[in-house]
Amino acid sequence: MQYIAYMTVKNEDVLNIMPPQMGLFGLLFAFMNRLQTVGDAFYEEITCKQFFLLACLNLYPKEAPTANEMSETMGCSRQNVKELLNSLTKKGLVTLKQDSSDRRKFRIYPTEKMKNFGDKYRKKEIDFMTLLYEGISDDEIRQVFKIISRMEKNIKAEKKE
Repeated sequence: MQYIAYMTVKNEDVLNIMPPQMGLFGLLFAFMNRLQTVGDAFYEEITCKQFFLLACLNLYPKEAPTANEMSETMGCSRQNVKELLNSLTKKGLVTLKQDSSDRRKFRIYPTEKMKNFGDKYRKKEIDFMTLLYEGISDDEIRQVFKIISRMEKNIKAEKKE
């Protein structure tokens, strides 16, 4: 029987082992897994994905979004959004109301409980964001945002073909 020796590869060594595109691809996956693990432990009442949905509601100040709009914003399936909404509705953090112009659509509204929920965690969220971005300039953040946005645009173009 042959045993494989496992070693831990440090992030700074990855680009010496493989092409930068492959290294970044892997780093993005590993980072998202770690971020979700930390996020799931961050809130007592909800998961990281549920928090992301609640955060995305803030992107719709004029009109409450539909599940389809939210799935596009979050980059996940409508079915996944519906599962998240069912859980958040049961917890009293959002409510769904039928659209006045199209009875097939339901719009997602934050509840008063959600607003209080945000107040409960505000300082902890600020502290986490400070830790997450420590030593990273606003210009660096904008550059990473631009690169990942471009990658997302490439994926969306591929999906349409």
